[in-house]
Amino acid sequence: MKITDFAILFVIIFFPLFWLSSLHTDEQAQASSLQISYTTALRTATQDAGQVMSTNEQQQYEAGYSSEKFFRADKELALHTFLNTLYLNFGIRGDESAQQNLLHYIPAIVVIDYDGYYIYATEDYTGADGMPNARHIWHPKKPYAYSDVQGNSVQFTLDHEVHVVEASTGKVLDGQAEQLADQTNIALLDQMDTFEQVRRTAIVNSIQKDLAYYINKHNEYASRYGISYTFTLPTISQEEWNNSIDDIGIISFLQGIPTGSGYYNNYALGGGRLVKKTSWLGTTDPDSGIKYAYPNGCKLPAPAQDLFTDAKEAAKSGYFLRDCRNPLIH
Repeated sequence: MKITDFAILFVIIFFPLFWLSSLHTDEQAQASSLQISYTTALRTATQDAGQVMSTNEQQQYEAGYSSEKFFRADKELALHTFLNTLYLNFGIRGDESAQQNLLHYIPAIVVIDYDGYYIYATEDYTGADGMPNARHIWHPKKPYAYSDVQGNSVQFTLDHEVHVVEASTGKVLDGQAEQLADQTNIALLDQMDTFEQVRRTAIVNSIQKDLAYYINKHNEYASRYGISYTFTLPTISQEEWNNSIDDIGIISFLQGIPTGSGYYNNYALGGGRLVKKTSWLGTTDPDSGIKYAYPNGCKLPAPAQDLFTDAKEAAKSGYFLRDCRNPLIH
């Protein structure tokens, strides 16, 4: 057999494999681009919502009235801002049909207020035609509640302000935990280190439990619209939970949007006193093959591969940091 025959045979055998590999690579690149686009839209919308939620017309609802952490979260303004920014970034502002479709992929939004939290999620109802249906609504505010083994009840806030009910006497007290310690037999108020640990754990566990319930219930709603994706509460690090309950804030979830052969699943945190950080985009230099990260807004030498909330996160992922003028950041 001539060498040209071997060459032709090689092409016949391996060309389909190379072609399929090329298609898979292109699909991965498109999926990665969509992931970055969706994450940017979600984080921007959540940050915008966090920044407006502490806007109040009445002075007694502003920080400093009774506590530096006391804000009365405006959940309606936060939701309006979140959805408006999200629709704008998805290019569907003014398209009610597309907006309603996007809501199918938002299983829950939680607003963390000073003394409790709200969850925006689906609820079943019976339509005018008598058929079962579902819609997104704000569910009733849930206090940060805790009960000890003696039956004493404590309602926490985002600082040390508490509302307590002593089980043995029925005594009801409000005030700073440190100041109430001598006025009640509730042991939790005697040790501030333990109090702080229990307070944070109780708040996070309560929010996690309700979020898991509503996100799981969203599966019933989504299935009616042909969405086969299984919605679940994603893993959120303890550090992020701790940061989220330092001040009033908002947590949003966007899940189940098809991206190539996979699905988009992410969440974002926004604080009521958020100091907006510059996000960073990660890319690979086409000439050297070295991974670099640039502040969002810089002109990149190649398409973005990753999106990071800050420079530290980018560096941890193995990217060298550069600014728009391209010197290395030390």
